[in-house]
Amino acid sequence: MKILHLDSNHPLMIQELTKLGFDNTEDFTSTKAEVEAKIHMYEGLIIRSRFTIDKTFIDKATNLRFIGRVGAGLENIDVDYARQKGIKLYNAPEGNRNAVSEHAMGMLLGLFNKLRTAHDEVINGQWLREANRGHEVEGKTVGIIGYGNTGKALAKKLSGFDCEVLYYDILDDLGDDNAKQASLEQLKAEADVISLHTPQTPQTLGMINSEFIDAMAKPFWFINTARGKSVVTKDLVAGLQSGKVLGAGLDVLEYEKTSFENLFSSDLQLPEAFQYLMKADNVLLSPHVAGWTVESHIKLAQTIVNKISTDFKV
Repeated sequence: MKILHLDSNHPLMIQELTKLGFDNTEDFTSTKAEVEAKIHMYEGLIIRSRFTIDKTFIDKATNLRFIGRVGAGLENIDVDYARQKGIKLYNAPEGNRNAVSEHAMGMLLGLFNKLRTAHDEVINGQWLREANRGHEVEGKTVGIIGYGNTGKALAKKLSGFDCEVLYYDILDDLGDDNAKQASLEQLKAEADVISLHTPQTPQTLGMINSEFIDAMAKPFWFINTARGKSVVTKDLVAGLQSGKVLGAGLDVLEYEKTSFENLFSSDLQLPEAFQYLMKADNVLLSPHVAGWTVESHIKLAQTIVNKISTDFKV
């Protein structure tokens, strides 16, 4: 069985699949049209986010039996159409759930303790102790939206901070010892922190907007390590300016390209809202790397290998 790899991954991916008897080909440079011209030759496809796997692509993949996406989400694949064609789909939210939840926790602690401004002030000769008085997680209510792999992993980490953890999810009965299920209205009424852990779907696009922010009963901190397009950035900035949003940790941005590899084209003027985020003292930004650790690089690859090997014995 031949597998085409369109993105680079940890070397163990090729090594383990080869041991299992698969014939692996790497192609990290061909255009989508060039790949479509030869995809009929392959039974397996391994991707991250370089291409959108749409109906046109799938129709040309006449022998494709599975697609493995080395990441948490499947939004760059026409999932329904692929499944109609009998193509098995694998992703790996288990592989980076710990990395993402640690990153979210780090952003929260960084915001609470004003580490960005404190660092900059000290290296510039300023010793402003009172101005950098922080907050403690203990006693706060943290609202997690999306209680899948990463949401559960974050709740587990928060369990040692003596805080109240509530979660909202479209599915029922996902609760465990680390969090209590709540309605979205209850989260808005009680949460001091909102952390987003949802996939990109039509329902989550733009879900954090002015209406959501205005409905929060208290000023709150916001963490997003999920998908950038779930947030209307100009509305978030308005919340930061008004004080309704006390601070924001953003690993993902509305403006990202679907490949996640670049933020902007060089000739594109930065949106005004993003310029504000770049300068704000109460904002932490990172380049979509929450799930991008040394350890998760290995875990993601191994998770996909394990799932493929379960269904396909060569």
